[in-house]
Amino acid sequence: MLSSKIFSELLSSKGFNFYSGVPCSLLSGLIRILDDDPQTPYYPAVREDAAVGLCAGAYLAGKLPVLLMQNSGLGYCLNAFTSLNLIYKIPVLVVMSWRGEDGKDAPEHIIMGEINQQLLQTAGMEYSVISADNYEESLDKALQKIKEGLPYTLLVGKGFFDEGH
Repeated sequence: MLSSKIFSELLSSKGFNFYSGVPCSLLSGLIRILDDDPQTPYYPAVREDAAVGLCAGAYLAGKLPVLLMQNSGLGYCLNAFTSLNLIYKIPVLVVMSWRGEDGKDAPEHIIMGEINQQLLQTAGMEYSVISADNYEESLDKALQKIKEGLPYTLLVGKGFFDEGH
């Protein structure tokens, strides 16, 4: 388990300064930390594709955005990623919770949990599955892709972040 506060501070130290997304219980600690810190504005969205748009606008306004979402929202926002971010080179760091990982979760999460990595690959979006051992290295890899104008996804399993108290 990683401290949500430590991860949010790491994101800030790397220059990330705009956050949007759709709440997910697996990311609730990180969202709580961001929401409580006036230096790291978090703008909740009603759907993931709306959050993609908010992050694209933030990037065009000079911010370095992070999109927080559950993998079930990947279906909603794939078109936004492929028709906006990928063709116009608008980068965003996606921190995506992995519901249904290893077939363990509520039934509605199992199918997306099995195919989210294939969907990312099909769309041409690179990703890393982060762990306590590789999250800093994965974030550095993400920054390399972001500098190329590409989105990058960090997949986060259940229990990775604490509750952010």
